[in-house]
Amino acid sequence: METPDFGIPQHIARRMSMAEQHEYLRTRLSRRRTLVTASAVAGGLLTGCSGSDTATADRSPAPGTTSTERVHGSVVTPFGRHLAFGADPKTQMRISWQVPLAVRKPYIRVGLKPDDLSRKIEAEVRDLSTPALGGRPAYEQYYVHAALDGLRPGTTYYYGVGHDGFDPASSQGRSTIASFRTAPASPERFVFTAFGDQGVSAEAIANDKVLLRQEPAFHLHAGDICYADNTGHGEKSDLFNPSTWDSFLKQTEPVAKSVPWMVAVGNHDMEAWYSPDGYGGQLARFSLPDNGFDPRKAPGVYAFTYGNVGVVSLDANDVSYEIPANFGYTDGKQTKWLDRTLKDLRASDSVDFIVVFFHHCAYSTSKHASDGGLRAEWLPLFTKHQVDLVINGHNHVYERTDAIKNGEVGKPVPIGASTDPTRDGIVYVTAGGGGKTLYGFPDGVKDSYEGHVEDRESIESFLWTKSQKEKSETVEWSRVRYNGFSFLSVEVETGTGTGAARLKVSALTEKGERIDRFEVRRGK
Repeated sequence: METPDFGIPQHIARRMSMAEQHEYLRTRLSRRRTLVTASAVAGGLLTGCSGSDTATADRSPAPGTTSTERVHGSVVTPFGRHLAFGADPKTQMRISWQVPLAVRKPYIRVGLKPDDLSRKIEAEVRDLSTPALGGRPAYEQYYVHAALDGLRPGTTYYYGVGHDGFDPASSQGRSTIASFRTAPASPERFVFTAFGDQGVSAEAIANDKVLLRQEPAFHLHAGDICYADNTGHGEKSDLFNPSTWDSFLKQTEPVAKSVPWMVAVGNHDMEAWYSPDGYGGQLARFSLPDNGFDPRKAPGVYAFTYGNVGVVSLDANDVSYEIPANFGYTDGKQTKWLDRTLKDLRASDSVDFIVVFFHHCAYSTSKHASDGGLRAEWLPLFTKHQVDLVINGHNHVYERTDAIKNGEVGKPVPIGASTDPTRDGIVYVTAGGGGKTLYGFPDGVKDSYEGHVEDRESIESFLWTKSQKEKSETVEWSRVRYNGFSFLSVEVETGTGTGAARLKVSALTEKGERIDRFEVRRGK
């Protein structure tokens, strides 16, 4: 099909960003408005955006256009593909993407070979309208989601995304074809990665490139995802630019199109313009496991099991003393759900390790320090159910504790050491060096990491109290500190007849240099 004369020629579109495509089309359409007639609409040249014919008339137009200025699907290229597991990673995958303008009847094609995408599945459009803010015009975004169920465990699938006029099986749409692999039916060795506080930056891109080389089965993002809300107070007075999400999803696509991108929510992800709790935007952009206590109210609360590891994502905004916007918004339901979920995971014969990730820090000495709300609400449950590893963001550094038991050092865990959480306590990792501007450590406190060890007996830091005040504390648990961009890479091994199951945890910089390593062991 030829590109209409009011669209973007394909050889030009391929070199343009989403924002550039939008501005090009907006300008062309405003100049050629007389060409967009009722007869053109009736003839099918201009179509709406919907998963079904009946909803087409109700769809909102593209940003800056009127309802009659929708373009043919052939000139609209999908972007920002990102995956997430369903509640069962062995059989469920959720595929999400974005389109810069309204399209009609989006779908995915999926199959076992890239040249045989015979299965076609309808997708759901979630429009997201942002009101005019701070001198910025109103903004309309279109997020598309498809649910794949009944997949085979341990199987590689290929998929492509499209809509009317743009077929991923055609030469035009083959650029949208990617692949993913479901979780294995029985535990086997695998790697997962993690960081928080990514944003849009050259350093974030560098982290993603090194991360992809680890060939992770999935990635955990510990909140403060893109910083469209640059203030982070969860209030309508925050500085907000919705188009930052467009840049972020395009930046992340090279990894997230094949690696499930499992996100938690941070304080910068409470976007107050969309819903009372600020999560309407996240509900539009992401499809995450729906097994939390209320997936429509708290989309960042869920759990899944991959191999021998149970993973739990939490919303720390609910219990954080530092930033009160959403404090207590679940009325204790999240904590009760956490207790039940950890109990079930620990009782499972197939689960060796429990990994919990969320945004705010239970133990850190950097800018935001430690949060007393997390310690009060969740740490007793982590101890009760013998959680093996806790991953946080919030502080834009890398910092790792010794094994902590009953609020104190249960066992020192120097670089290269091993620890058993059933005996020693839990290691907490702040992995906030995903790409956003870095913080630092208290005055006079030096970095201490592999090859540059600077041991200290104690550090003067503070703890956030329920009155939102800082309470000084002297800490002895800060074992590794690195003020640079980095991420976690965790290699998971199952136990054998003579050996223990292990989490082999490493921290890598955006250049691929290792700055920390330790092991968490269970079993013999």
